Amino acid sequence: MDLLSRLMPPVLATSPAERLRAGFGAFLGILVTALASTLWFGTGAAPLLLIAPMGASAVLLFGVPASPLAQPWSILGGNLVAALIGVTAARWIGSPLLAASVAVGGTMLATSLLRCVHPPSGAVALTAVLGGPYIIALGYGFALVPVGLNSALLLAVALVYNNATRRSYPHHAHPPAHPHPPKAPLALGEDDIDAVLADYGEPLDISREDLGVLLRELLGRIEQRGNER
Repeated sequence: MDLLSRLMPPVLATSPAERLRAGFGAFLGILVTALASTLWFGTGAAPLLLIAPMGASAVLLFGVPASPLAQPWSILGGNLVAALIGVTAARWIGSPLLAASVAVGGTMLATSLLRCVHPPSGAVALTAVLGGPYIIALGYGFALVPVGLNSALLLAVALVYNNATRRSYPHHAHPPAHPHPPKAPLALGEDDIDAVLADYGEPLDISREDLGVLLRELLGRIEQRGNER
């Protein structure tokens, strides 16, 4: 039973309203991106209007806008780097399967070094290699159109929509709606959090700033509960 429970994702503390907000945001982001691209190119350029990885990008930008993987540099830098690496792999490696593998692996390495990891970028790299003759014929132009254009349009909608619905984007750490600050000052620095994360040994999809804010809030709530007894 323990193994089965570990295979299931944890239950997220997400309200129905937040699910609706995220879903409508993703709908709006893809709709605006597709319509704007249509106005730019006209309906005769269907393959350029929208690429599939944008669907995954929309899930991140609107569903988890606080994630380090969903920040503006992540989508713009990650997708552009992936497109360039994918096109290069397709041009210089004769085997499509090997080229696809190199493109995804190279994208993961490069975006990690450039601090713009964005999971849909792996799909962008694959599209550059396996997207068919139309995509291959675009060459390095694929990085600008449709990848760059799609990414910029989707990001623009995310910037407006997330902030209009009171979600900090680009995300910054902030106190919760009903803060419980601890009375005693907490001598906790970024170096301490970095040391704990390094000792944990696995990357987590949360910033050190958010971890610090959550830890202070938890300690404040524990302190308040103790004072009420």
